[in-house]
Amino acid sequence: MFLTNFEWTIAKRYLLPGRSEAFIALVAGISVVVVMLSVAMLIAVMSVMNGFRGELLDRIVGMNGHAIVQAYGGRLDNWEAVLDDIREAEGVTEASPLIEQPLLASFNGRVEGIVMRGNTAEDIEQLNEQLVIGDLSQLKAGASKVAIGARLAENIGIRVGDTLTIINPQGRTTPFGTVPRQIGYEVAALFETGIYEFDQAFVIMPIPDAQTLLLSGNKIGMIEVQTEDADRVEEFMAPIEAKLQGRAVVSSWKEINSSIFQALEVERVAMFFALSIIVVVAAFNILSSLVMLVRAKTRDIAIMRTMGATRRSLMKIFVTTGFSVGAIGAGAGVALGFLILAARQPLVNFIQIATGAQIWDPQVRILTELPSRVDPWEVFWIVVLALGLSLLATIYPAYKAAKTDPVQVLRYE
Repeated sequence: MFLTNFEWTIAKRYLLPGRSEAFIALVAGISVVVVMLSVAMLIAVMSVMNGFRGELLDRIVGMNGHAIVQAYGGRLDNWEAVLDDIREAEGVTEASPLIEQPLLASFNGRVEGIVMRGNTAEDIEQLNEQLVIGDLSQLKAGASKVAIGARLAENIGIRVGDTLTIINPQGRTTPFGTVPRQIGYEVAALFETGIYEFDQAFVIMPIPDAQTLLLSGNKIGMIEVQTEDADRVEEFMAPIEAKLQGRAVVSSWKEINSSIFQALEVERVAMFFALSIIVVVAAFNILSSLVMLVRAKTRDIAIMRTMGATRRSLMKIFVTTGFSVGAIGAGAGVALGFLILAARQPLVNFIQIATGAQIWDPQVRILTELPSRVDPWEVFWIVVLALGLSLLATIYPAYKAAKTDPVQVLRYE
């Protein structure tokens, strides 16, 4: 729908009503602000929800892989052959042995529950991205050195170079009963994954040291699997699960963390519909401002009709006027949304300082910082929603303007 010079000139004049229509200009300005705020909030909230899901998935997968093959009883026999079969499976990009066991740790009389993880040298090396202080290369088999989460270090007051005592309740059997096994390990490094539960519990060591601590011989407890596509992990793992039936259970990241991701998806959908209502309110504001503009310009409309302006031209003028209000608001909303996302963490910190409330508690939110990931297609559809509702809001007032009878209007002039 192209505008002639006449139609565009009139539409521009109606976008900025004169002093006699100050109230109409006020309502139109409010419409622009409401559209801007609704688009900005939709972009900011949806991007934060996407970021939360993405960061959570990346960090959980970084520690646990896309799937875990866990042996019944915690001990996987002949695991080397099983590992080879998994690595050859379609869709699997990487698989590595893993030992994970909840134990106790002690330092200076303080005892904390921990999750001891035995990793391969390759998996330990990948922790360099989350390294806070120390040297992960010191974690070698037989060196009796470990890396621990930064939050765990804070909780028990330990530093790099100190000795952490790990207690295995299932120790050796003696004539006087079972004696818990206690071994001291030097803390070689501190890491921070960004997931509070991991950082306050995990203690990483080489697999041979973990086997020695647990007295498990050459056995392992599970195999960590990475696939080509995290969303298709069940498809890739189905043949492996069938082959290992009765020996081990296969759990995907979706199953292990189902409650978290389902809650995030429900919250994401609910927030989208709730914030979309603001866009609808903005559309009604555009409609009301256009209705008042049409009523204020009834005489002008009649004069234009007598001068040869067609009903189609009048429709185009008022649709353009109303749609421009929505377009200006949507454009400003996109800019404001990206500005909010860029300053999201300082904004959170400022609100926390101003109110004295801990609105982003890592123990509750899992992640230590407010994440964000912008989906271009999502932004596109948010803008389309705002523009579409703005366009729909212009149709009725534009139709009423086009139906104006110049004879009836000018009879009493």
